[in-house]
Amino acid sequence: QVQLVESGGGLAQPGGSLRLSCAASGIYFTITAMAWYRQAPGKQRELVATITSGGSANYADSVKGRFTISRDNVKSTVYLQMNSLKPEDTAVYVCNAIGRGIWGQGTQVTVSS
Repeated sequence: QVQLVESGGGLAQPGGSLRLSCAASGIYFTITAMAWYRQAPGKQRELVATITSGGSANYADSVKGRFTISRDNVKSTVYLQMNSLKPEDTAVYVCNAIGRGIWGQGTQVTVSS
């Protein structure tokens, strides 16, 4: 079964950290580039970070220096380490297998004091 399952969302205080995980199954993960998107209420979906099959990463300017995307090809999992969180990071975070049309169900991240 082809699926992406996110976990790790929740409530964090401003300045805090969260680590999101996205476990993939049913795809050739090691050759698949992956991405994290987010969508806040009333806003368009935003590309947060991408990582190639070889591990090269790119970030949106809004998260550069605070978020880190990584992958574990043995576990078929992509991660998003989020540090120095801000209230404007509040959104549903969704992972995507780039070019495969495969999306996870999303995990809610709320940053609030």
